Amino acid sequence: MSDLTLAVDIGGTKFAVGLVEPDGRVVAAERAATPQGADAETLWRTLTGVLDRLDVPDAIAGVGVGCGGPMTWPEGEVSPLNMGGWRGFPLRGRLAGRFPGVPVRIHNDAICLAVAEHWRGAGRGSAAMLGMVVSTGVGGGLVLGGRLIDGGTGNAGHIGHVVVDPEGPPCGCGGYGCLEAIARGPGLAAWALAQGWSPKAEVTRDGLYQEEGTATARRLAADAAAGDPIALAAMTRAGRALGIAIASAVNLCDLDLVTVGGGLSQAGDLLFGPLEEALREHTRMGFAERVRVVPASLGQEAGLVGAAALVIAGDSYWSPGL
Repeated sequence: MSDLTLAVDIGGTKFAVGLVEPDGRVVAAERAATPQGADAETLWRTLTGVLDRLDVPDAIAGVGVGCGGPMTWPEGEVSPLNMGGWRGFPLRGRLAGRFPGVPVRIHNDAICLAVAEHWRGAGRGSAAMLGMVVSTGVGGGLVLGGRLIDGGTGNAGHIGHVVVDPEGPPCGCGGYGCLEAIARGPGLAAWALAQGWSPKAEVTRDGLYQEEGTATARRLAADAAAGDPIALAAMTRAGRALGIAIASAVNLCDLDLVTVGGGLSQAGDLLFGPLEEALREHTRMGFAERVRVVPASLGQEAGLVGAAALVIAGDSYWSPGL
């Protein structure tokens, strides 16, 4: 039996697979763009194709998978919001059929990113941590007592749907004023445009300006850094919403650390400054004042590292008997 673990990281823009050593080091990886608008079998063939390129050894320790939700957990039937072709798709079952005789474990991709930061990143050594991802959506994973907390359906730590403004904008979940509705990149850019923001031109390879997605969020952050008042207001709005949501999590769960990753977190002080201000306004109890909020540290390979940890460090990140 090899000591290598196969890690699979499935997202709306890319499929990534890798071989991970017991210390969390990714020793080989392959990626492919997620085919947009594809049906279920086309998506599966894309994944199997990238697995074939990786040249997975015959003997592996197991398979760890991070995938966007919702999903049935731990059974692993997935219905990612950003991949319409997969609705109730038996991803875990398909992978178990391809790699028989080894554990195949799947969790939400944001939870895998939080696991990665706790296991080998900025959260190492923390007994009570929330790992967050702020990008096209807002998600997270919760570690208490040094163990991943799953909750009743595997969705514990989903801070994106903490309500930070009951009178706020509608959210994709059907509610109003969720953190995700305010702080996710596309929503933040849309708010700024509605306030009259005129972004500086950003030309893509095809010569067109991108008005949605992470490119616009990056441009918003760049304009804020250059002093654009509306862009600055947008970043402040997102940062304060994050700070309020984190304060609620800290007061509820007695956290000592929060890591923040994802594309929007790269805005630095433009985001973390107002975040810290709002956080300190709402963490007045002595136990809550100790919390630290830091940027995530693992970068692009975090999804693979966290998926592998479901197998390699299952005592901490996988519920016994599942």
